[in-house]
Amino acid sequence: MSNPRFPDHIKALPDTVPFVGPEVQERALGSPFSARIGANESVFGPSPFAIAAMQDALSEIWKYGDPSNHDLRAALAERFNCVPGNIIVGEGIDGLLGYTVRLLVEPGDAVVTSLGAYPTFNYHVTGFGGALHTVPYRSDKEDIDALIEKAHEVDAKLIYFANPDNPMGTWYSGIHIEAALDRLPEGTLLLLDEAYIEFAPEGTEPKIDPDDPRVIRFRTFSKAYGMAGARVGYGIGAPNLIKAYDKIRNHFGMNRVSQIGALAALQDTAWLEAVVREVIEARDEIERIARDAGLRTLPSATNFVTVDCGRDGDYARAVLAALIEEGIFVRMPGVAPQDRCIRVTAGKAEDLAAFERVFSKALAKASAAPER
Repeated sequence: MSNPRFPDHIKALPDTVPFVGPEVQERALGSPFSARIGANESVFGPSPFAIAAMQDALSEIWKYGDPSNHDLRAALAERFNCVPGNIIVGEGIDGLLGYTVRLLVEPGDAVVTSLGAYPTFNYHVTGFGGALHTVPYRSDKEDIDALIEKAHEVDAKLIYFANPDNPMGTWYSGIHIEAALDRLPEGTLLLLDEAYIEFAPEGTEPKIDPDDPRVIRFRTFSKAYGMAGARVGYGIGAPNLIKAYDKIRNHFGMNRVSQIGALAALQDTAWLEAVVREVIEARDEIERIARDAGLRTLPSATNFVTVDCGRDGDYARAVLAALIEEGIFVRMPGVAPQDRCIRVTAGKAEDLAAFERVFSKALAKASAAPER
């Protein structure tokens, strides 16, 4: 009996996915988490207008979504003072990352990212046979200058850079990013992931012409808009790049209800502003909880706070495991030295109270564990 003929680069890849979902962990625990504050979802949820719009649309779920995403692209273009030809909509930033790599990267092509940055990008690059080159973080921040230097060195087609950063929550000023664009190698595209931009302080967002061919900016309805399960992401870029996505994207990939919900969410600026305020309050509370436990936190421009556990990665992993055993879902960076930390998503008061009740216990349990 014959087997599928996998390409060599696929056969060489490990059987893995970038993230283990909380549902998998809940099944292993045999009970649901009491606080789901690990995946940077917005526990504050979507706009009530978005919920109502999606509920109204459910009776027409028998229809495919508009393959051109016309209404949502038009609304986004108005928001960003550009034309719909500058906007691509896709199945979350994760889906758009995959499309971008498929569009540009051939087997062996060089791609640059930070060591320990968002792993789904790496997953797509290796899946399409790209050659992934990494540079380390500097002072817990992605080093955009080193990324550009590496791109010159390896003739990279793509640079992945998130601002604000996940998993550390750190950020650069928009002015710094604007200046960096002028140092990009000819023919290198900067993929600027701005998933958390709504939570960032004023001055973080760079002023970039939507028609600038050197960069594509990705944003999402998964974070501040509270629609992670709807899977709606979008990109802002030069029209010739945006048009090229039509060659390879799944034209019916967008759920009709999600399209309608995102359009309604975009109009409710009051809800967005309220969520950002809630997140800032939650960040302050996480910082207090960490401080009371004798730990420091990193400044955050996102909807999570990175807590420095003060030791090495093994200790932080023990803290994480102890929290999960206590029913608190959190995550952590995967690469040293950032893996000395855990990452706690902004939650409601009851979520953070549950976290605080067991945090000291988790630290004590990790401290008592034998060293490896």
